[in-house]
Amino acid sequence: QVQLVESGGGLVQAGGSLSLSCAASGGTFSNLGVGWFRQGPGKEREFVSAVSWSGGSTYYTDSAKGRFTISRDNAKNTVYLRMNSLKPEDTAIYYCAADVWGAGTSRQTAYEYWGQGTQVTVSS
Repeated sequence: QVQLVESGGGLVQAGGSLSLSCAASGGTFSNLGVGWFRQGPGKEREFVSAVSWSGGSTYYTDSAKGRFTISRDNAKNTVYLRMNSLKPEDTAIYYCAADVWGAGTSRQTAYEYWGQGTQVTVSS
């Protein structure tokens, strides 16, 4: 059983930056693909970014490309999402999720374990 805990959310002005962390426990972290998803007010949960087990492959939704960077530190069992040039439309609860097949993917159904989420609010 894998447990995921997100942290690093908060309130930031438009144009600012935040770094989210996803700390994992209870499994072999280096085997897991990890994704970040978000759910904005009144919206469905959507894919943001993902990283493969090795960190060698990364994926981003179009709105995140050039602004967000995903990375992982397998020694610390942690995945990071660095978010720059934040916009009000980035306001959402951000969730990390673990993919036991290790690939990292945009498909939510591929993820077996989910964290509780961390709130990101971007003011205009």
